[in-house]
Amino acid sequence: MARIAGIDIPARKRIEIGLTYIFGIGRVTAKDILVKAQIDGGKRAQDLTDAEVAKIREVLEAGYKVEGDLRREISMDIKRLIDLSAYRGIRHRSKLPVRGQRTHTNARTRKGKSKIAVAGKKKAPTS
Repeated sequence: MARIAGIDIPARKRIEIGLTYIFGIGRVTAKDILVKAQIDGGKRAQDLTDAEVAKIREVLEAGYKVEGDLRREISMDIKRLIDLSAYRGIRHRSKLPVRGQRTHTNARTRKGKSKIAVAGKKKAPTS
């Protein structure tokens, strides 16, 4: 099992797909990395030699921000927006949708479970 950028690449997957398990790498970026490293994308991760894995690591370190560095950069960008009290920062702080989506209905993923008010059973007045 190849270990790249602190992530175990699944052995039976094609390396082109296996690289997408790394945070910050999608299909297009994975293909680009393999072209730069001169490795066939159809090759299984278990069939890679140590030299090929080292090539992939070198290409990643040279030109891509992945995993911890990328996560840190994203969180710092969000923190900066919050500190500036920018509109987007306020939306992040309030845990509301940031990119202009409506909130009257929907937005359940961002807002959490619905808080539906249910009236209690009214007792009959005793006289």
